[in-house]
Order: sequence, then structure tokens, then C-alpha cells
Amino acid sequence: MSFSTLGLSPEILHALTDKGYDATTPIQKALIPVMLQGHDIMAGAQTGTGKTAGFTLPILQELMVDFKEERHHLKAIIVVPTRELARQVHESVEAYARYLPLKSVVLYGGANLTSQANRLKAGVDIVVATSGRLLEHIGQKNIDLKTVRYLVLDEADTILDMGFVHEVMQVIEKLPSKRQNILISATLTGAVKRLAERILHKPKLIEVDSMGTSASMVHQVVHPVVKERKTELLSFLIGSRNYQQVLVFVRKKQEADEVANELNLSGLKTSVIHGDKSSGVRKRALEAFKEGKVRVLVATDIAARGLDIPNLAVVMNYDIPHVTGDFVHRIGRTGRAGKQGLAITLVSPKEEIALKDVERLIGKAIEREEIEGYVPKVEKAQRGARVTVDKKKKIDGAFGRKKSSTSVTKKRRKTTKRDGYKTFDTPKGETKKETKRGRKRR
Repeated sequence: MSFSTLGLSPEILHALTDKGYDATTPIQKALIPVMLQGHDIMAGAQTGTGKTAGFTLPILQELMVDFKEERHHLKAIIVVPTRELARQVHESVEAYARYLPLKSVVLYGGANLTSQANRLKAGVDIVVATSGRLLEHIGQKNIDLKTVRYLVLDEADTILDMGFVHEVMQVIEKLPSKRQNILISATLTGAVKRLAERILHKPKLIEVDSMGTSASMVHQVVHPVVKERKTELLSFLIGSRNYQQVLVFVRKKQEADEVANELNLSGLKTSVIHGDKSSGVRKRALEAFKEGKVRVLVATDIAARGLDIPNLAVVMNYDIPHVTGDFVHRIGRTGRAGKQGLAITLVSPKEEIALKDVERLIGKAIEREEIEGYVPKVEKAQRGARVTVDKKKKIDGAFGRKKSSTSVTKKRRKTTKRDGYKTFDTPKGETKKETKRGRKRR
């Protein structure tokens, strides 16, 4: 379906042409008309399917209906879980509003608070923000929420997984009760649906593809490997197969640093992003990766939902994520916009159970490929072998070998005169036993 059939303004259509958009994706086709009707919405679709345009375009269209020149009042708030996603969504908002007089601002931690406050006070129509930084500005009275008409929770499942739901509810309590709410998620889990019940009013449910299924354009493969040799195999695969741009996901921040260091030492130019890195460092690392200045980008799951890298061909999972649903978001970084992608997962023997959980989630078994020299050895259990109990062995005690319980104990020698002791009848005023020498003195 063409965007021109959705009733969007010529200015918006012009901006979409500049972006190279010619036809709607399934989520855009389903989401835009329902949003224009003013309904609350709970929408689920895989990453990389155009959800951002799906909820942004109708908001831009509606804000222009009663817009008055040079009067900018906050009308829409888009809440996201990570800095990377905040920047990415804001870039999209600016691109779609390129020929409109609307103003937008992005708010996230790690950036200058005063600079953000000054932009807010100058007047904005749309705010894209992480929940924590948005609460800071609300607390400092830098932002006026009285005119807000739209609230979007983007990647709602990540907001829940990262523990930001309490902050989000604090924001919602300060918003006008009359507004349109849109909840967007790649996976519609039970927790997401319970959140929807709390904030949505008679919502319309929109699902594109079954939730939890992996992107159809992504070829997946699993390589069994000994845990201690994962980095070695990672380097071997990238080098031997000549992958020019690889995004590697790792569970832990410390491990991400270690993997990046090892890859750099092996001659693969690598950068790393995770929660301990400053906003500026993370931004520069991502830009260097997009521009091809580094070959490998190692990232933790905190960045899995906010990375939009055009034409990324390969994603590698160094391990299985803590939250099974994050697997879908990891591999969703490739195979975007209808292009083919490859997702490689390295699995150690202890991760096999976690892998089964992933396969249950995506609804299929992932192809396995063994790389010679890296396959874990499997010790075969003996069939019919009896369970034998080791006989107790005699061991030396702390001060040598203990004596046998059958050994004869020597009788205690009686005290003699040579010992200086003698037994007497006890006269009055004397002890029962005393020395002969002592008696003579008395």
C-alpha cells in the first residue's frame, strides 16, 4: 500500500520520499489508520518492521491540524528504555517532520541537563525521552505536561525487563487523563499485557507476525563450542569468512570489555558499548561502526533494542541472553527492511538448556553447525555399570598413623619412692599425700 492512500499531508509524503519509502510495511498499514481514529493501541511487531514510522507519522499529521505558527506546546511524549533508542527515534522524528514547522527534543541521561532544559523552555511539540531523565526535568519544572495529548511507550517489554516501569508510572500520574496512549512492543508477554491494562483504555490490539518469532529474513545457525574457546572461535569466524561488519552481543559488561580487547589483539578493529560507558563514548563507538572505521562492535543487551545499523549483515551471539526474549531483539538488528541477515550463536554445553528455551520461544529448532577443532568433547556414560562405593582407606592422623584398636595398652607404672611420693596415714592437719622430705621438715 502507498503512503499517499493513508491521508498524510504532502509535507510528510515529501519527507518519506526523501527517505526512500515507497510502500507501507504491514505494521504501518495496520497502525496508522487506527491511530488517526484516536484509539488507544497495543501493538506488537518484530524489530526492524517500521514501528517508529507507524506511530510517528499519524502524530505529526494530527499535530498539524491545529498548529499555530511560532506557538510550540508539548503535545506528544515518546518514552523509550535506552539512550541509543532515544537518539534513533528522535532522528526518525526529525526526518519525518523535515518539512513541518514542528520542534522536537531528545532527553536522556549522560547529556547536559541545562542544555536540555533550555531547549524545553524555548518551546517544543514532541519529546523523545528515557523515563529517568524525563522525571528529572519534571522534578525541576523544566517541562509543562498540561497540553500533552499523546503518550507512546516504545519497546514496552524492554522497559519492563530493565525495571523502569515504576518511573514510567510516575510520569503517567503527572499527565492529563485525556490523551491517546500507544504501547509498542516486539513481544507481547503477560507482563506487557498487564501493563497495558493499567494504562490503556479500551485498546485496539494490533499484531503483525506471531510474537516471539524471529525475523523471517534472518538465517540462524548455532556453533557448539567450549566456553573457554568462544573468543578464539569468534575471531576465527570473522577472519576466515571475511565478515566486514559484525555486531557481537555479550551478557556482561566486564566480559564485553574482555572480548573486545581479545579481538583487537587478534587484529580485528573493535569498539565496545555498555552501561558503564558514557553517552559520548557510546555515541562515537556506534558512529565509527556505522561508518566502517571499526569492523566489530561488541555490545551488551542494554543496547540491543536501540541499534539501527543500515545493511548490517551479521549478528553474533557470544552467549545466550539472561532474558530469553532479548534473543529476538538481538537478531532483529540484522535482516531489516526486507534484506537478508545472518545470526550466529555460540553455545557452550552449559547453555544447551537456555538454547532450548530460545527455540521454544521462536517456535523452531535452530540449525547446528560444528566447527572442526572447537566442538566440545562429550563423555559417554557407561551402560550397565554398577555404582561402586570406594572402600575407606586408612589414613595417617595428624601426628602419624593411628594405633590399631586391637593393640595392647601398657599398664600405668605405680608411683615409687624414686618419684618422691609416698602414701601415709593422714594425721590431723596433713594432706593425704606429701613428700618424705616435706614431712621431716615439719
